[in-house]
Amino acid sequence: MLSTAPPREAPPRVLTVAGSDSGGGAGIQADLKAMLALGVHGMSVITAVTAQNSLGVQGYWELPAEAVRAQFRSVVDDIGVQAVKTGMLASIELVETVSELLAGVDAPVVVDPVGVSKHGDALLAAEAVATVRERLLPVATLATPNLHEVTQLTGRTVEHEGQMLDAAKALLDLGPRWVLVKGGHLEGEAADLLYGGAGEEHWYRAPRYDNRHTHGTGCTLASSIAAGLAKGESLPEAVASAKEYITGAIAGGFALGAGIGPVDHAWRWR
Repeated sequence: MLSTAPPREAPPRVLTVAGSDSGGGAGIQADLKAMLALGVHGMSVITAVTAQNSLGVQGYWELPAEAVRAQFRSVVDDIGVQAVKTGMLASIELVETVSELLAGVDAPVVVDPVGVSKHGDALLAAEAVATVRERLLPVATLATPNLHEVTQLTGRTVEHEGQMLDAAKALLDLGPRWVLVKGGHLEGEAADLLYGGAGEEHWYRAPRYDNRHTHGTGCTLASSIAAGLAKGESLPEAVASAKEYITGAIAGGFALGAGIGPVDHAWRWR
């Protein structure tokens, strides 16, 4: 006999707008794994398809803006969202399309301004960087650049922790409400700086693990923050819980193929 129990209430819903990683370590795949691990329902708008593995990105193909717009409207208009995360947007047309769509969403938006892959492969056309600055960052609740992306967006080079605050201020001038400058490429502790428009400043520190298998760190951190926001956490709280999650995922990163393996999205279950 079939159970007559009422359906469970849906968990918070988070939408990722990003590229697909065929190797499963970054992009849409990393976002959805992190969202599942953190107890939210992940949904996706695929902007590009990549051919990539542990050795790098062998090629990528953008989806038409019409397909990106249709995916977005299909999800948002029917299911709704409590948070949105963006990743690889590839071209001027896609950055403009996504920026326009996000401007009409009443939910926090976490922008990971993806410029290059872990292997140094370009994932954003050079001519699209200005469009990210002018169109995408102003609709962001939070931008989460690594230090290479800080340089790409502001022209500033950050070589030590003492320069991170000035970099955050320069990024905030581009329009996001908050900025998280990720210091993972510096020596010493893994220190990240969250900076807000009212001069609010929060530092997050974690041990640095001697593990080269870190593919997907940026995607995973940004989607984890979006998950926290969807669950009702404040931005500083969401960053703190995401930092704890990504630190464990980095510690558990494992080898795949002949190159750089992924972080372990399921580290809490192993």
